[in-house]
Amino acid sequence: MNEMISEIINSYNEYLEKIPQGCESIINSAKSETPLDALQLITQFTEGVDWLVQVNEKLSTLSYENPLYVNKIHDFLEGINKGLEIQDFLRVADIFEYEIKPYFESIPPYEIPIN
Repeated sequence: MNEMISEIINSYNEYLEKIPQGCESIINSAKSETPLDALQLITQFTEGVDWLVQVNEKLSTLSYENPLYVNKIHDFLEGINKGLEIQDFLRVADIFEYEIKPYFESIPPYEIPIN
């Protein structure tokens, strides 16, 4: 069981580490003339963050804690949706640049359990 948990934690930590670079890609696409690229990246981001939330919740039930605040993530996603509804890609880029990216940079990785 510990080996499986360690693998899951490794995957979680690896994905968490990639989020800031993903945010940069979204920021650049949203600020450029390629909003469709930004939409695709935002979809991928949303799916990935959904996976992080699910893993975080499952690990929490096993007494592994990490400060990933679901309500804060939902607030981010709500802001993104509002920006996308009015096709304000600069607003979306700002949310990723000034809110989402710093938030995910501040989340520490899980400690990997020692067998």
